Amino acid sequence: MGNNSRSKNKCKGKNKKRKITVEQSVALSYVRDWVFASSGGSGGGSAAVFDDFLPSQALNFASSPAQVVFDLHSHSNHSDGYLSPSALVERAYKQGVKVLALTDHDTMSGVPEAVEAASKYGMRIIPGVEISALFSPSRATGSSEVVHILAYYSPCGPSRHDELECLLSSIRDGRYHRAKNILAKLTKLKLPVKWECVAEIAGEGVAPGRLHIARAMVKAGHVEDIRQAFNKYLYDDGPAYAVGSEPSAEKVVELIRSTGGVSALAHPWSLKNPVGVISALSDAGLDAIEVYRTDGKVAGFSELADAHGVTF
Repeated sequence: MGNNSRSKNKCKGKNKKRKITVEQSVALSYVRDWVFASSGGSGGGSAAVFDDFLPSQALNFASSPAQVVFDLHSHSNHSDGYLSPSALVERAYKQGVKVLALTDHDTMSGVPEAVEAASKYGMRIIPGVEISALFSPSRATGSSEVVHILAYYSPCGPSRHDELECLLSSIRDGRYHRAKNILAKLTKLKLPVKWECVAEIAGEGVAPGRLHIARAMVKAGHVEDIRQAFNKYLYDDGPAYAVGSEPSAEKVVELIRSTGGVSALAHPWSLKNPVGVISALSDAGLDAIEVYRTDGKVAGFSELADAHGVTF
């Protein structure tokens, strides 16, 4: 699973307040209403209002003094995670997570299974997706780089679903072409990996990513572990790196907004030019950036969020 962030996350003031769509308002209030369902807090209504909205276990969580724990970045085996959506939900529950966002790479196919599994534990699932995109600086300085943008939706999912799915489908097709190009480069490096092995590791119907190829390299004996595969061959612009068919990052942010979602830049600390990316995407309507990872808060990024008027 990805990055755990607790309810102490806060919004910083913006120089210019953005208008949000009706669908975004629903998405933003979704978790808030769950947290305050029976406490008489900012949810603004009696517990009876939420009886049909929440399972009984969730009402018990909301009324207890225990802190509500969120995990807003997780992957299942519908992309490059190891666990099925239901197994992922079960593990999150055992770790104390109450609200889980399933954000598989370029697909939302695992969300229905996660929602069904979460109902057993009184957890809430935020339907999400991590979308691959390409950021190209408008100025002559700097180079293009792949970025990942998280999209979060209300329980109803994205409005104009077909439009979002068309984009995601195109990206997934590009992942197949990219994977084959990576294998071709590995072959030239005298590190052959069979396509059948990558496809088996990825699983039926799953668009392969670099992590699947890294696991295949370990299986073939070319590297000791996944970290070595990335550090030596698969890192951005590395000897076996290849690009896919990623849309522009600005287009992705705008589409998330127009389909009723809330957008967040994933793992900005891994970018070559995080300041330039955050600045440009905040102008395009980016709502938030990730500042927490599994080992805690990353220094400097909450200040960047504040400077550019986005949430963290």
